[in-house]
Amino acid sequence: MTELLDTLRDDHETPLSRLGSSKALYAVTGGEMDGDAVRAAAAAEAAAAADLFDWWADDEPNDEAAALFSDLADTARDHADTVDAEPDGSKPNVYDVLAEFETTDGRLGGALARALVSLKTVEQMVGFFVGDADPMAANDFRTLKSDLNDQLDALGAAVSDLVEDDAVAREAADAVVEAAYDEYVETLEGMGVKPKNVC
Repeated sequence: MTELLDTLRDDHETPLSRLGSSKALYAVTGGEMDGDAVRAAAAAEAAAAADLFDWWADDEPNDEAAALFSDLADTARDHADTVDAEPDGSKPNVYDVLAEFETTDGRLGGALARALVSLKTVEQMVGFFVGDADPMAANDFRTLKSDLNDQLDALGAAVSDLVEDDAVAREAADAVVEAAYDEYVETLEGMGVKPKNVC
């Protein structure tokens, strides 16, 4: 694992803990804690990821990074097929932040943080379906979890090999985690839940 990933986990320990809580799943489903809502939220994330990474792959001047972004887009489409649901029409706020990154360094840092944040949510989705006594769905989401862990490895290696300015990658990664956490807080507060009491 890269130094950037370790730093992200250390510096954002509390936000990442909360983003990996059951309240985070409550937030992304809009309080509708049922299988259809969980699948729809996962489909929305996958659709947003596929669009973003397709764009980056076409726009990226670094051939190695472009190939990686193309792979990320393909995986996102696979995830959309796996969860087998219509997107709920929403798009996580992190994708608005990610869309602002124009450099290879920023994009790689942002993509690493996005994989980390998405993994937190998917782990909760696996737990939801285990608790819901739906082993087939749980296995579907374990596939997503495994893929995201693989992405952390691939992106970690890319950050180490391709990033020229560590500060740019770090700033982008921080911005993605902060955007995910801000959306989590704002969503729960809008639903009358106190997110900061949940770890």
